[in-house]
Amino acid sequence: MDSAIDLSDPTRALSLPHIRYQLIRLEDTVLFHLIERAQFPLNATIYSPGAIPIRNTPSTNLSFMDWVLRSQEELQSKIRRYESPDEYPFFPDAMAETVLPPLKYPKVLWENDVCVNEELKRRYVGSILPQVCTDVGRKERAEAQENYGSSATADVACLQSLSRRVHFGKFVAESKFLQDEERFVRLIKAEDKQGIDEAITDAKVEKKVLERLRLKAEMYGTDPNMDAEAPRKINVDAVVAMYKDHVIPLTKVVEVEYLMQRLKGTKWE
Repeated sequence: MDSAIDLSDPTRALSLPHIRYQLIRLEDTVLFHLIERAQFPLNATIYSPGAIPIRNTPSTNLSFMDWVLRSQEELQSKIRRYESPDEYPFFPDAMAETVLPPLKYPKVLWENDVCVNEELKRRYVGSILPQVCTDVGRKERAEAQENYGSSATADVACLQSLSRRVHFGKFVAESKFLQDEERFVRLIKAEDKQGIDEAITDAKVEKKVLERLRLKAEMYGTDPNMDAEAPRKINVDAVVAMYKDHVIPLTKVVEVEYLMQRLKGTKWE
């Protein structure tokens, strides 16, 4: 879980070529996890609190998927996952003391409390999954037959990779701030969120991201050993829509809100 970002050199970590490289790697990670999740039906029951009794945990009011996610985060916090500045838990209250010596990362990002995990999870369950998952054409059967555990495990991987991708916007925002401090300081002081959004938006780059993602989804979602008419492993349009309607907009929210806190404790405050 130690970050793949080179944090030993903050200057390199915030360089646009390095950030672009990491974002492309994260695209692959998100896509592979989504393809894994798409092999199972939606299994909507696992997202409903109380719908599945969780044995030996009678006091929990979590859905089955949330319980799996929280349990995984508690374990992963013990091995330093959430000490990395590009990882954000969905359940901060589950964080436990590490069993490994703590790591001291150099300061790369400014102090902030920006986290959109709740909104990301809401969109993932309510909008992304229904488009991505296979429609089996029938109601769910008994939980023993519906791969509930496998679905929830795949969900955890999807959500964590999506969270990392979205919150990587902080690195993008910091890099852009350092490149044009005067402009961003003026916009931040004026509380001009729309102006900040326009300043960080590059329509050409976004278009290229969507084109690249479509190509990857078509390529990775096709088994070269299967007939050309065989169904794809994943709905390509759903993957592109996920980025266009959710990942990119939420990343912008992270960037804008991060920049709105960027002047705290500085000479510009």
